[in-house]
Amino acid sequence: MTEANLSVHEMAQLGLEIRSACDIPLVLDAGGGWGDPVHMHRTMALSEAAGYAALEVEDQYLPRRVHHHLGVERLIDTDLMVQKLRELAAARKNPDTLIIARTNAIRAGGMDDALRRAEAFHKAGADMLFVHTRDPEQMRYIGERLPAPLMIFAPGDGFSTFALSRADLAGLGYRLAASSGSAFAAMYKAVKESYEALANDAPNPYMAPGEVGRQMKAAHATSRLQDLIDVERATTGD
Repeated sequence: MTEANLSVHEMAQLGLEIRSACDIPLVLDAGGGWGDPVHMHRTMALSEAAGYAALEVEDQYLPRRVHHHLGVERLIDTDLMVQKLRELAAARKNPDTLIIARTNAIRAGGMDDALRRAEAFHKAGADMLFVHTRDPEQMRYIGERLPAPLMIFAPGDGFSTFALSRADLAGLGYRLAASSGSAFAAMYKAVKESYEALANDAPNPYMAPGEVGRQMKAAHATSRLQDLIDVERATTGD
């Protein structure tokens, strides 16, 4: 399922599930916010109720089209995005909930348009700005011209080989680096190749002999299985 097909209710439910298991602050990729300015009140209400610490909203047309994954951008007018951000801020009940405003305008209209949009979003009440680019020199340029805090996508191969270190980026005002796919890509590869190995009677390329059992025990510990066993024993006598 691509993000273009996800609803605000699905994402609110995911937030509830994650928050029930851990207290790590969550950032919701809210896409286009699921509507016009009037719909921002519903988006904010459900997001805050689900426990999200921040909402990232971008200036994309709705409904989202999947071809944005290919670099084709359909951006709404700056004025409409400004109205949406103002309504998000007006709907916010928790003053600590962050509003992150994103634009992919570099790909659609160039750097100058992207910076103009970001400046307007900041004036409209966005707490953090995200001008999407994966180019280090563009990141530097953006950091020198827009107010902190800023957001980026982490490099796909991590920071060890990237032209800007985490310290460099922090000095430019970047405070949040989202990993948009590295862990998902690793999981996809591991699942696919593990089952291929099983089907072909080959050793699992990710596990040494006997390691599956050890990793399953580690997963059970993470999900606090022993706590549940203790409760069940105390309440059922088994």
